[in-house]
Amino acid sequence: MATKGITFNPAADIPCLEGKVILVTGANSGLGKQSTLELAKHNPAQIWMAARSPEKGNEAVTDVKSQVPGATVTFLELDLSSFASIKSAAKKILASSPRLDILMLNAGLMGCLPKLTKEGYEIQMGTNHVGHALLLKLLMPLLVATASSHPVRVVSLASSAWKYAGPEKIQFETLKSLEGVTPVNRYVQSKIANMLYAQEFAKHHPQLTIVSVDPGEVATQLFSREPGDEQMVFLQTQVAPKHVRPVEEGVRNQLWAATADEVKSGLHYEPVGVNEPSGLMLDTELAKKLWEWTQKELEGQEI
Repeated sequence: MATKGITFNPAADIPCLEGKVILVTGANSGLGKQSTLELAKHNPAQIWMAARSPEKGNEAVTDVKSQVPGATVTFLELDLSSFASIKSAAKKILASSPRLDILMLNAGLMGCLPKLTKEGYEIQMGTNHVGHALLLKLLMPLLVATASSHPVRVVSLASSAWKYAGPEKIQFETLKSLEGVTPVNRYVQSKIANMLYAQEFAKHHPQLTIVSVDPGEVATQLFSREPGDEQMVFLQTQVAPKHVRPVEEGVRNQLWAATADEVKSGLHYEPVGVNEPSGLMLDTELAKKLWEWTQKELEGQEI
């Protein structure tokens, strides 16, 4: 019998977050902004709202502060497609935050036109996976130090996209190329990576609790950006509008994963709090290959 999931009401079920420091990527809109808003209501010491655009990021900070008077929220400039920007953001966090309790790896691109990042990665894999993996690596000293006295939670925003992967799963030879993979499949590869990297990371760093989550189909700006091809146009205009839920509902799974006691490291959760492993969730060989590829790519990258 299928599990229907946990009933989770952010207003009532998020515990007091007094003293905690939180960082949310992609916090200027959609699930990232809504996460920040809900977490801010529970009195954390600090929330860093990371976003690529200072204009949009500061607008989001102002909006959250207007809805939660007294909230300590701060904009952090972060372009996940640029190693230099990631290092600059991590350096700022390490220099000014005594701890980091919750790291929500939320930002993402979907179906954008073919492009490479500054370091030469396909833009969706480079932003959604490689950029977040570097940020996580650079923040590890602070996360580990925090974990010595407080529980630490890392939440990687994946999706159900793995269900649409072809037999090739992740084509590693395409991750620094614009050839051979459609925009939709580039997105699928990056979301598989978000799911499997968290699983493998948990094995290597048992002192942290790290999970991946699927928010379900949510009405975010992922579905309102410039589409990459006809396949993405169809997805954005015909499929998504019939299935999406409002962001206020879609955010519940990641908020549960960031704050609930019963969360177990290394698992992938569907909405809300459902772990029923199947398909690529069980592909430990692919997870190991992704881990090794990522470590090689990030080798020598320090602040």
